[in-house]
Amino acid sequence: MADITREAVLAALSTVRDEERGGDIVSLGMVSGLAVRGSNVGFLIEVTPERGPHLEPLRKKAEDAVKAITGVTSATVVLTAEKAAPTPTAPPPPPGADVRAARRQAQTGGPASGHKVPLPGIRHVVAVASGKGGVGKSTVAANLAVALAALGHSVGLLDADIYGPSQPRMMGIAGRPTATPDSKRLIPMENFGVRCMSIGFLIKEDTPMVWRGPMVIGALEQLLRDVEWGELDVLVVDMPPGTGDTQLTMSQRVPLAGAVIVSTPQDIALLDARKGIAMFRKVEVPILGIVENMSTFICPACGHESQIFAHGGARREAERLDVPFLGEIPLAMPIRETSDEGRPIVASAPESEYAHAFVAIAGKVWRQLAAAPVRSGPKIVIE
Repeated sequence: MADITREAVLAALSTVRDEERGGDIVSLGMVSGLAVRGSNVGFLIEVTPERGPHLEPLRKKAEDAVKAITGVTSATVVLTAEKAAPTPTAPPPPPGADVRAARRQAQTGGPASGHKVPLPGIRHVVAVASGKGGVGKSTVAANLAVALAALGHSVGLLDADIYGPSQPRMMGIAGRPTATPDSKRLIPMENFGVRCMSIGFLIKEDTPMVWRGPMVIGALEQLLRDVEWGELDVLVVDMPPGTGDTQLTMSQRVPLAGAVIVSTPQDIALLDARKGIAMFRKVEVPILGIVENMSTFICPACGHESQIFAHGGARREAERLDVPFLGEIPLAMPIRETSDEGRPIVASAPESEYAHAFVAIAGKVWRQLAAAPVRSGPKIVIE
């Protein structure tokens, strides 16, 4: 298969006309952020804020034009009204323009507004989140997904961390996903009984994702909705750390059944976990509970237990905030080693105490999901 070039993509896009402006979107300078990753293409179409809500047909024409190129399996095309469509004399946008445009769109019902669309065939969507990085969230997400599958549920795992995807390595999956016969949807990769999708399957492991916010949101939408997930009891979403665009997008556009918050027991981590809980509560996403990861350190030589990051902080925080405490996961060499090797501890050592801890957490999560009605999604209020 011949390599897809930027020139070929731009040539295809030059056939897409913006009738209102009287030219094609390439010569009008509306195309930016073009990225070609193997058979996957992504780019922005920049328009003025007042036109953004009405240009979905233009976006779709551009997407179809790129998908018609031989060898292209997917196209991520995002309309962005961050600034006026560029002209040779257009000045740069003032500081804060991105934020103001997002707020305008949210208030006027433009592309950034919250409109939840259910994911057909998926009963429950669970976000695994943390207020900060480095607390082992991805490890918890992978083992939670495998544990839910071990309990007999049909499970998917979406790696929503576009900038730092970890799940391909943690789930021991290599290669690229294939497309459905009509080439309109990607078929998720699978291991340990879990269907998995990540931007990491579409790029080289050491390739940095130098995309701006709108491109990331567009890619996330595609990974959610342009994937043949099939019938799932649970879709576990490994969120990026923090409380930014991805978390807000998921809360606005997907009927989340709830969020699992991962934290270490130390005060500084719990401070950020508190912010994550507050954010999900603000957008009316239930908190399924807190997991205390790296709860204690178990020496691999002598078995001595040390409380490197303190202990019990997440339990106390759960009690203070009146949310469920799901359990403790120790800082143990086998968990780290199996994660690095692509063999989650629940799958590689199912009889271990560590696997039992994850399965117990999965059981608590599932009981809450089974007892709760399927969510159609809250209204989002921008203050």
